[in-house]
Amino acid sequence: MMADIVNLRLQRKRKARAVKESEATANRAKFGTPKGERKLAQAKRDREEKHLDDHEIEK
Repeated sequence: MMADIVNLRLQRKRKARAVKESEATANRAKFGTPKGERKLAQAKRDREEKHLDDHEIEK
């Protein structure tokens, strides 16, 4: 029973590419939206949070 031979240099490069791609995906989501859309989304989150807080039952 022989193990598969793996080139460590190539494995290291593949892992680095995967990490870079995941960072790029996160950055596209973070910086890729226009300012107006970000403000609208934040306002919606604030409105929903306030709505929940207003309907909270206090003990």
